Parts: sequence; structure tokens; C-alpha cells
Amino acid sequence: MKALLGKKVGMTQIWNEQGKVVPITLIEAGPCRVLQVKTKEKDGYEAVQIGFEQLPQRKITKSMKGKEFRYVREFPPGEGMQAGDTISASLFQEKEKVHVAGISKGKGFQGGVRRWGFHGRHSTRGTKHEERTIGSVGAARPSEVWKGKKMPGHMGAERVTVKNLTIAKVDPENNLLAVRGAVPGRKGILVEIKSAV
Repeated sequence: MKALLGKKVGMTQIWNEQGKVVPITLIEAGPCRVLQVKTKEKDGYEAVQIGFEQLPQRKITKSMKGKEFRYVREFPPGEGMQAGDTISASLFQEKEKVHVAGISKGKGFQGGVRRWGFHGRHSTRGTKHEERTIGSVGAARPSEVWKGKKMPGHMGAERVTVKNLTIAKVDPENNLLAVRGAVPGRKGILVEIKSAV
């Protein structure tokens, strides 16, 4: 598994070989610095912790946005990869499949129609200002609302992974990846790019 951290730049489009327009997402992928290499002997498992983008200097906080990736076979711990090494967008090639994870856009407090796709109530037969209400939520026995009931609430702002996206272009000089399709989150969000193994 190859892994990298990046920042969503935005969406655009390119023309492919068949002359069709392809929507792509631009990701500023790296350069990422290896912060720590964990080994089975010392930590009990194998992992590589990488950091991206220097944070403002504050007390207590880390100096970089970091993420730990386990079982990175491209970089076996202790075999060539050490803390302080740099990983760039050249890690990936064109037409390679990747999984991209990020925090989706927050949509605030939403009702049942928008959040779960409820069709609402009838607009006739005595219904007044209740076309988008969710209706009855409880049961006769036991007279309580069961846990896990689909109800209005906070929507979005959660981790989403889009799988099997194809890399359309790689620009190692500017550390840019052009990924075919949409990537979760707003512009500027931190995303994880992992090879689809």
C-alpha cells in the first residue's frame, strides 16, 4: 500500500484521448515528511507516520498535520525509510487506482426529508403545515423511541472514503495529482490518498 497526505485544491475538467470531457479533482499531494517509523520490535506493530503542511507554532500542538499508515509495504520499516525523509507526488503513476478519504462538507441540522429521503406526508386530508414532518416515531409497546431511529439531526461533516478513483495526471514538479471524479470535502481540506490494493 502506498499512502500520502494532501490538500484538496478544487475541481476542473480535462479532455481525454477519445475527445470527451472528464471531470477531475486537483490534489496538492505532499511533499510529506516521515515523522516516525514504528517497528514490531519496539512498538508491537509496523507503521509509518507522515506529516503534511507546517502548522502555526503554538505550545502543546504538533508541528505538522500527521497521520499514521500501517503496513506500508512500499516502505518497510528499517529498510531505507527513516524519520526526516520526504515523500512526494511522484510516488503514484497515471492510471493507478486510489482510495481518497476526507471530511465531507457540513450541512448543518436537517430534517428527515433531506437527511434520509423521506417523502413527507400528504398535502390533503387535513394536513396543515406538516408536509415535511417525519410522522410518528414511537411504538405502542414498549412506548419509547427505539435507538437508531432515522430522525432529523446533524448532516455531513463526517469521514467519507471514495474508492477506486483513477489518477488522470501526475505533476511531480508542482506536487499535484489530478484524480478523476469527485473527492469528499471542501477546498483546502486535508485528504488521505492510498493505493487501491
